[in-house]
Amino acid sequence: MENSVPCTMETGVSDRYVEQVQRAQRDPEAFWLSQARRLVWHKAPSHASRSDFGGDVRVAWYEDGQLNVAQNCLDRHVLTQPDKPALIWEGQEDGQRLVLTYRELHAQVCRLANTLRRLGVGRGDRVAIHLPMVAEGVVSMLACARIGAIHVVLFGGFSAEGLAERLVDSGAVVVITADVARRGAKAIPSKVTMDEALLACGESSHVRHVLVVPVTGTDVPMQPGRDLSYAAEVAMEIPDCPPEVMDACDPLFLMYTSGSTGRPKGVVHSTGGYLVWASYTHELVFAAQPGDVFWCTADTSWITGHTYVVYGPLCNGATILIYEGLPSWPQPGRWWDVIDRNNVSVFYTSPTVVRAAMREDADVVRSRSLSSLRVLGTVGEPISLKRGSGSMMRWARPAAL
Repeated sequence: MENSVPCTMETGVSDRYVEQVQRAQRDPEAFWLSQARRLVWHKAPSHASRSDFGGDVRVAWYEDGQLNVAQNCLDRHVLTQPDKPALIWEGQEDGQRLVLTYRELHAQVCRLANTLRRLGVGRGDRVAIHLPMVAEGVVSMLACARIGAIHVVLFGGFSAEGLAERLVDSGAVVVITADVARRGAKAIPSKVTMDEALLACGESSHVRHVLVVPVTGTDVPMQPGRDLSYAAEVAMEIPDCPPEVMDACDPLFLMYTSGSTGRPKGVVHSTGGYLVWASYTHELVFAAQPGDVFWCTADTSWITGHTYVVYGPLCNGATILIYEGLPSWPQPGRWWDVIDRNNVSVFYTSPTVVRAAMREDADVVRSRSLSSLRVLGTVGEPISLKRGSGSMMRWARPAAL
């Protein structure tokens, strides 16, 4: 296949997209209320938007509806496809692989949700998640959603000062972190950095407990009473936890970004409107099919990771893949091996990865099959697809995005 073959939306998908745009423009209230039916509601909403962008801005979607996000991402699929893989995790070391079915992921989420409740976490409390790309990160997000806690996913590369700012501002009461994270040949001292952050918070900290996930099994300092073993605490709980019924406009998560002042700004996403959007865009943009293995390479600390690593695909009953390692470590082509091993059908990555692949020898791609790929996606900036510019575009299949 020629280097310059573009990635274009399938004709059927494109036609459907245009038709839906026209419907939404004609009657946005009816269109978005119809899209709410893709979710399971405890109380179905009677209207879509009651937003006002005048002088006193007010944003409200599905305001009188009630639901639970984790129930939409797990419970309903446990009823219909309990043994379907929900999450495939690969570590960066050879042989590290975990597959969780919807039933198994549901059980892990319920155990952690019960643990958080036992530790005093309730509806509206904030839980900080500071983990690398491991299964426990997804479990932690869904466990918070299950009990109505607001999760705050923090990038693993933040300094202690950066973490401290976000912990104080969010008022997090529990932190879930790793002992030591891996990034290629580097060891990232997650727990030690978090300890430094909590020390920097001083009396401004609301953190009562730190749950430590054994990512590498490295011994780390543990403060008695505050620090707890994630594995030991979760093992104490039963694999069933009643979901908290949430109002559609209740906060689901808090995410920090830097504004013009360079200080972190907390952005709140609500529950019902966000999940409808995540489900809808995952299905339409990626031409989602029931048998897809969906791999979005974004870190879960970013909005793309929230929406297309976790909430969109799982809400739609897909199989998600998360990989701990780097694209070209310990050798070029590592991610392409992951695609072949796991029959990834939809691959959604960043322009940085695309350009890196273009710089590699074309044989790196030619030596892999990549026959399972159906859709390629990227986002954020234009990418030059000049003929002969590299090997990445050799992947392009007629059914792309």
